[in-house]
Amino acid sequence: MAAQWLQAQGWLILGQRWHCRWGELDLIAGQPNPTSPQTPTLLAFVEVKTRSVGNWDEGGALAITAQKQAKLWKTAQLFLADRPVFAELPCRFDVALIICRRNSPKILRSQPPSVTAQP
Repeated sequence: MAAQWLQAQGWLILGQRWHCRWGELDLIAGQPNPTSPQTPTLLAFVEVKTRSVGNWDEGGALAITAQKQAKLWKTAQLFLADRPVFAELPCRFDVALIICRRNSPKILRSQPPSVTAQP
């Protein structure tokens, strides 16, 4: 869902579930260059947290601890070392929080629910 939403906003998905010895990057997205749409001008390392309604950790936000942030930082460094073409781009870390709600079994949807972004 997060990758689909980013693509709908015009972002390039450069990687999904990228693994190394430090951990995993859920999504690596590139903001496209207006003059060359397949070339990113900025990288976003996106940590995706999916939770159900009424969970204990505020929709996944509390799962992004200082330890988790340090692992993401090291993992991103290894991604950039492995892909030197991206090494000079500005980078940022984003978190996508996805809340899943159960639909009533009596209601059928012909299309998936829309995804909204929250700052």
